[in-house]
Amino acid sequence: MSSHLRVAAAGPSSTVQDRGRVGYQRYGVSVAGAVDPLLHAAANALVGNPAGEGAVEFTMAGDSLTVEGGPVRVAVAGDAALTIDDEPAPAWTSLRLRDGQTLRIGALREGTRGYWAVEGGLALAPVLGSVATHARTGLGGLAGGALKTGDRLPLRLDDAADRGELTLDPSLLPARGADIRVVLGPQDDAFTPAGIAAFLEESFTVSHEADRMGYRLNGPVIEHARGFNITSDGIPLGAVQVPGTGQPIVLLADRQTTGGYPKIACVIGPDVGALAQKRPGERLRFRAVATAEAQALHARHRDVLAGLPGLLRPAGAFALYGSERLLGFNLIGGVVTGWD
Repeated sequence: MSSHLRVAAAGPSSTVQDRGRVGYQRYGVSVAGAVDPLLHAAANALVGNPAGEGAVEFTMAGDSLTVEGGPVRVAVAGDAALTIDDEPAPAWTSLRLRDGQTLRIGALREGTRGYWAVEGGLALAPVLGSVATHARTGLGGLAGGALKTGDRLPLRLDDAADRGELTLDPSLLPARGADIRVVLGPQDDAFTPAGIAAFLEESFTVSHEADRMGYRLNGPVIEHARGFNITSDGIPLGAVQVPGTGQPIVLLADRQTTGGYPKIACVIGPDVGALAQKRPGERLRFRAVATAEAQALHARHRDVLAGLPGLLRPAGAFALYGSERLLGFNLIGGVVTGWD
């Protein structure tokens, strides 16, 4: 029998995601994909998968998974408490589970979304080149929707290799602050100078209308210069639409493909994941950067993603060394130089 992971208890909103369904927006097909590509790639790196391999994104709390077949190697990226058969287990570390064992992924202590990946990936059929779930249209994933208790996820590997486990210190990942960097436009001329100033100089609060499609924010009214309707055009990832209420909406992975509200700015790629980790009630500010700076930051972010395997260490390796020896290790080389 091929190996499976049975969902003993599903989290509130867990979906299979990869890098998304790229190239089909012109046909009205949403991209979907992981809303935090950094943590998604980290989970995959821990089990030896390519960064874009399909993994499960969970929201606020994770899933309970029982191995059928196996053994199976899994890893969780995110600050959640884990147990294996009720015994504590570490996040940010690969874990080899035997047939019948159950991994329970608890609530996130901070952030909104975590990821778990399995060595070799999930044996799911791609739809338009991707296994990403877009629940509103029923595309991809496991039957096009969130995981449900009782689901069985087929695995590509029937037997995880018997090798040492790997761990990743999350403090080595780029720090994320309250400021969300944006490039103004493409319709920033549809707003008054006072509206632009309110957007960039005041803070906003994440409302309870926040999901994978977008975040509606509460804050000062952003004043339009000449109405709030435009000819519908394409919606890029991170677009900040401002409808007639004057309250911004940041559009994320499950966004619609076109829209008719003016876009005051677009969140730069590296900061989309940071925004998607904010919870309702959290505050944030927007900071404008020039296009050239945004492109440079995006290139550095790609370097960080590509360099994740180099940050992995044997699980428990540093526990063997004293503090004097530990101070001799260059634990953050390559990260500081690759991120502002």
